[in-house]
Amino acid sequence: MSKPPKYWSRAKKILSKRDKVMARLILNYKDGSLVTRNDVFFSLCKSIIGQQISVAAANSVFSKFKFKCNGKINPKTVNKLSTSSLKSCGLSRQKTKGIKELAKKTLSKEFKPNLIKDMNDEEAIEYLSKLRQIGRWSAEMILLFTFNRSNIWPLQDIGLLRAISNNYKKKYLPPKIFLKKLYKKFSPYCSVATWYLWRSIDDEPIQY
Repeated sequence: MSKPPKYWSRAKKILSKRDKVMARLILNYKDGSLVTRNDVFFSLCKSIIGQQISVAAANSVFSKFKFKCNGKINPKTVNKLSTSSLKSCGLSRQKTKGIKELAKKTLSKEFKPNLIKDMNDEEAIEYLSKLRQIGRWSAEMILLFTFNRSNIWPLQDIGLLRAISNNYKKKYLPPKIFLKKLYKKFSPYCSVATWYLWRSIDDEPIQY
């Protein structure tokens, strides 16, 4: 883990000035910040495992997966694991295929994570989405948690939409026009706003 992104303090000040809800959330959650593992492969595995299941279920599956890897989640270790071994962790057939293919493509250099740092957000999302089991949501989680990009606004994330509904007294799902309005208000620090909105519904900071 690392220190908060360089933009974090400035972002908090700007968001607090622009939006009353943000000012309240930033005041309420003084501890913690977005951090990075600096490990794209690890985070992609965690993202694939966490798709469409609860946080508790994802944590349970991931801990079994980590055990199978002897605590070393890297392409070589994962590539050696059998399909049945991965499935025994609680992974679906599709997630198993996704993780196995990720390991193979990383080892063969078909997937090169180091290229992402020179891409803009949309280019990076498109590049990551070429991987099996990685769609827009998963790609955005990687840009947020691994690369700490400052302006990610993951509108496919149910937790974020629920937090917006709760904090801004909007129906669920919040209207698209309102979501666009918030995006303009929070830019270029949507990632920071997203992190605080998540904290408002789950006191345990999320980390991929």
